[in-house]
Amino acid sequence: MGSNGHKEPQSGKQMKLVIVGHVDHGKSTLVGRLMADTDSLPTGKLDFIKDICDQQGKSFEFAFLLDALEEEQKQGITIDTSQIFFKTEKRPYVIIDAPGHKEFLKNMVTGAANADAALLLIDAYEGVQEQSRRHGYLLRLLGLKQVAVVVNKMDLVKYDPEVFYKIKSEYTEFLKSMGVESLEYIPVSAKLGENIAKRSENMSWYQGPTVLEMLDQFEDKLPEINLPFRMPLQDVYKFDERRILAGRVESGKARVGDKIIFSPSNKRGVIKSIETWSVEKEPNTIEASHSVGITLTEQIFVERGDVATLASDLPIVTTTFDANVFWMGKKPLRVGESYLIKLTTQNVECEVAKFNKAIDASTLETLPDQDFIAKNDVAELTLRTRQPIAFDLFNTIAETGRFVLVDEYDVCGGGIITGFTPLSEIDRFRDEARYRDSHWIKGAVTPDMRAYRNGHRAAMILITGKEGVGKAALAGQLEEKLFRQNRQSYLLDGRNIQVGVGADMDQEKYFTDGEALRRFGEVAKLFVDAGHVVISTSNVFNQEDHSNINLLIEPAPIVEIQVTNDKFPKGKPEMVLTVDEAAEHQSAVQKILDYLKEEKILTGHNYSI
Repeated sequence: MGSNGHKEPQSGKQMKLVIVGHVDHGKSTLVGRLMADTDSLPTGKLDFIKDICDQQGKSFEFAFLLDALEEEQKQGITIDTSQIFFKTEKRPYVIIDAPGHKEFLKNMVTGAANADAALLLIDAYEGVQEQSRRHGYLLRLLGLKQVAVVVNKMDLVKYDPEVFYKIKSEYTEFLKSMGVESLEYIPVSAKLGENIAKRSENMSWYQGPTVLEMLDQFEDKLPEINLPFRMPLQDVYKFDERRILAGRVESGKARVGDKIIFSPSNKRGVIKSIETWSVEKEPNTIEASHSVGITLTEQIFVERGDVATLASDLPIVTTTFDANVFWMGKKPLRVGESYLIKLTTQNVECEVAKFNKAIDASTLETLPDQDFIAKNDVAELTLRTRQPIAFDLFNTIAETGRFVLVDEYDVCGGGIITGFTPLSEIDRFRDEARYRDSHWIKGAVTPDMRAYRNGHRAAMILITGKEGVGKAALAGQLEEKLFRQNRQSYLLDGRNIQVGVGADMDQEKYFTDGEALRRFGEVAKLFVDAGHVVISTSNVFNQEDHSNINLLIEPAPIVEIQVTNDKFPKGKPEMVLTVDEAAEHQSAVQKILDYLKEEKILTGHNYSI
């Protein structure tokens, strides 16, 4: 039993609750009533406030409880009125709030506070006002799923059920249009305590839960240990012959022997051991909130920013996603300008692709036709990163769905990732490659064994350039030279793969849908998996296609050799040859071989036939 006579909560897990609504709608009264009716006030505080009201000749209001606590705070007494605590028999609660939308949004979006559920307050006398719609939008902005609407001041409308049902119908339609659903609508009088902790005799037509009963129906947030395994790498350390991958497990669990994939690099390995400090016996399992190190059965190159996950439950990897952002920078956040996004341990350059909606944080009013937002404004926007990043939606795993934006070394904004639509071809290829690689059946011969036997690592040599610049002849000479050196080389022409396409297939669709590229990449993957140096000169692929091919044949590298007389080559080729240089086959091939040796693609023996 507690000191106030109430039973202690059954569960120690605290629920974070946010109450959204205008002050005039009875928000302070509702909070005061919740604290009083659950005996969560400091001893004697309620009687003390009532005595002061009697002395001043005014009627007691439950809102005065919050005023008194705030007054004590001003006098230096440590009371945090932005976090108000109360408890029911089921569990403890904390009400997360802040004076004004700006501070509240800043705390919520940047993760200083993370609500599990929300009560949205509507004044029965005023009905659904524009501000009620803004508050509903606020819940959508924060991605809250557990919501109940409290229709207050029913005493002012004589407990008329028609008034309640009209508000319920109108507001349900509004929330539905935004993809938000209220679990319950509760008619109350916070001032009189009706349907807060006890049922109202004046509203016997309402058969649903009281506010406190509704709160106890909200579900606890899924424990992080039950979520998919996520371990962003902080660093890689080398001790003796071991490479220890260190990081904090943000969610889920994994054990020795589990197959893991690192995103966005798509490298893979098997956990060999778990390394921790000052323990007699090394554990077999790692789980959420623990900072640990792991070693793998095979040495692979991964680095800070990679996120370790189980092969069975991968994160999203892309360059484009939707987010809600709160901006705190001195300069406006603008479309097209470069910023640094920090998400877990990943630091990647990014830009705002477009603003889907901009909101004034003070009024929650929409700012039309915006291509920027100013300090303290909020936006629903689409971000595009320069290179792929790994993440989860905020509603799925908060820690891997929350980020900050940096502008000129200053943290200027915080955000949560709300959506991802894999529209681009590169996203589709990436997903296909990750699925394929996670189900790839490996033989007993490793890439290192093949490299030692062949004298080279697997790679793709992509010779590009306009038609008529001599790519085919150069490719043939390169293949033959490698062959005569006893290297495993193969000239792969995209047209040979196309020959196998059925005559009934739409040839235009074959290329526009990416089927030609996918088939080419998958065949190339088989050759590089066998340890070959694959050479291709196909003209059917553009610069973006080269990135897609790279996804399909990873971890084997692509070496692009561009034959052109243009002053500025397209893309970022590893080597550029003029048309005249490419025509001198012997010297051109030697330049290519020298480059491959520098990059340690060609290694070991060099036997000539």
